[in-house]
Amino acid sequence: MASRTQREEQVDTPAWRLVALRVVTVLSLLAGTIYVTWRWGWSVNWEYWWIAVPLVVAETYALVDGFLFGFTVWRIKRRGEPPAPSPEATVDVFITTYNEPVELVMTTARAALAIEWPHETYVLDDGARPEMRAAAEAAGVGYLTRSADWEDRPRHAKAGNLNNALMRTHGEFLLILDADQIPKPEILHRTLGYFDDPEMALVQTPQWFSNVTESDPLGSQAPLFYGPIQQGKDGWNAAFFCGSNAIIRREALMRLGITGYVTEVGAAVRAALDTSGRILARAARRSRKDDPATSAAVRQVREAVRTALRELDAGAPYADVTYRFQQASRTAGRALVDRDLTTIRADLAELGYDDLVGIGQDPRTGLPVVDETVLDQLASRDLSPLAALEEVQRIMRAVDVTRGDEAQPLMPMATVSVTEDMATCMQLHAAGWKSAYHHEILATGLAPEDLGTMLKQRLRWAQGTLQVLLKDNPLRKRGLSAGQRLMYFATMWSYLAGFAALAFLLAPIFYLTLGVLPVHAYGLTFLSLFVPYFLLNQLLFFVVGYGVKTWRGHQYSLALFPIWIKACTTAAANVWFGRELGFIVTPKVRQDGEQRFPVRLIWPQVLMMTLLVLAVLAGVGQLLAGGDLTVVGVGVNTLWVAYDLLVLSVIIKAGLFRAPEVEPNQEELVS
Repeated sequence: MASRTQREEQVDTPAWRLVALRVVTVLSLLAGTIYVTWRWGWSVNWEYWWIAVPLVVAETYALVDGFLFGFTVWRIKRRGEPPAPSPEATVDVFITTYNEPVELVMTTARAALAIEWPHETYVLDDGARPEMRAAAEAAGVGYLTRSADWEDRPRHAKAGNLNNALMRTHGEFLLILDADQIPKPEILHRTLGYFDDPEMALVQTPQWFSNVTESDPLGSQAPLFYGPIQQGKDGWNAAFFCGSNAIIRREALMRLGITGYVTEVGAAVRAALDTSGRILARAARRSRKDDPATSAAVRQVREAVRTALRELDAGAPYADVTYRFQQASRTAGRALVDRDLTTIRADLAELGYDDLVGIGQDPRTGLPVVDETVLDQLASRDLSPLAALEEVQRIMRAVDVTRGDEAQPLMPMATVSVTEDMATCMQLHAAGWKSAYHHEILATGLAPEDLGTMLKQRLRWAQGTLQVLLKDNPLRKRGLSAGQRLMYFATMWSYLAGFAALAFLLAPIFYLTLGVLPVHAYGLTFLSLFVPYFLLNQLLFFVVGYGVKTWRGHQYSLALFPIWIKACTTAAANVWFGRELGFIVTPKVRQDGEQRFPVRLIWPQVLMMTLLVLAVLAGVGQLLAGGDLTVVGVGVNTLWVAYDLLVLSVIIKAGLFRAPEVEPNQEELVS
């Protein structure tokens, strides 16, 4: 039923609806701009700057977030019927797994075998489990695990698993499925047609979960993202790859791998040449002015460095550039060696030794040795910068064109983040490829069934997204259009909401308990500016959603503020200081554990709710006792607290939620 409903919605956006959407968007952003301008210019209570400034910054953050959302939906794209696919398209279906139950994986694998398009099905078992191999082979499903090349090298989690499989399969297109995402038989018929466009690299379909109740207390379905947001990004050619239920053109990924390889090797060669140049500059300063041979050798190699860099800028092959540079370095080194041997003989003669005196042979090794007295005297002399040239040669030899630090030279799937899907998709868009969002449920999966699993999942998403922001900021990324830059940045920006949430939650507490007023005016001026902004913002989401339930998403954007803050701090520590982040595999089955309310998981939210309630009681008490608080101030802040409590209440529902003991029969969902 859900699939038919979504298929019927796949029509171009009616002109009147798009006009209405844009009008409401403009009005909402205009009202927000007027309100925030007034807040900064006329209402900040600088006496209590320590809460007044964070509050107005949080409101500014929310306005920027509103602008980014407005840009997203401005060109919302609801695609119609997909084109008919080419009968010649070849497909490999990848089912990624690590430690999920074998039967769960095999349920997905059997559904994949039933897809009504010629294809090969593979289970990519990153856990290398014998029982998984046996089950796959018994069902006639291909089984792939890591090759021996991955031992003692970075594994890169799911990205590494996919990269390993890419080098061992041949299909023109790849359907990527998580272990629990059961595909419908028509999934390829409904998506392959988009690839008639030779620039199309990716088609993403929604992720929809069969084990989610109507109330969706864990906020798993995400209808706002798998709907208006993805459709809006699609309008800017920025529809995201979400890790599963997506079809990707192999050629696009392999080109990414080649480009990444060339970039990595090129960066290594340039870094080696730059380092060599600095070493040689120091050697030149230390060489004696009256030693023309030494100076000439150093100048020769320094000129070779400059020549190599010019050749790289001109696009010369890295192998040719490094070979010519190494040859020049060796030539200069040999000349100095010949000169130094002559100098050593002369020095020995000057010290009263001939060529045989002071130089003997180790009876055990047969190697030549020099008398310690001779070594001490030679060591006091100013020798040539041969050591510097040898260090340069060692650095250049260390440039590893085979990327021996990795399991394989080509890594098509991005490995810079634990959210390999977003990172890879951004690379595809930067390389000029297109993506599409097909709004039809073509696979059904299993969402987290307990709060702890959901929190781990959201933390990983946020951490990975922020890793990409810190390592490869889309606003500065070459190749992306202006719209694509904003679409990626909008998602990354949203995970900074945890800090803004703190200001929104703490401000009414400070007023109701301590009388600290962060805003000068709570009267009609405030209400006349804030209320239109708030109502128009809510109207915007209503118009965008058009029947889609967006409230749960709003709640979790605020209620998960500790997770968002933790994601920011841990991602920054990982990128800036190299602290381990790890990869959290989301369990696909209910986790056994205590059945009591999980206070330890959500104690910041519980604490904040308690403080909000106590603050209202304190404020009302002061008002009744004739304190300094005003009726308007207490009233506005009490409404503010009520809204905060309503939003935070979702985390209490999530903590009390117990998934049904009997899970939906996934086999039935295939049909």
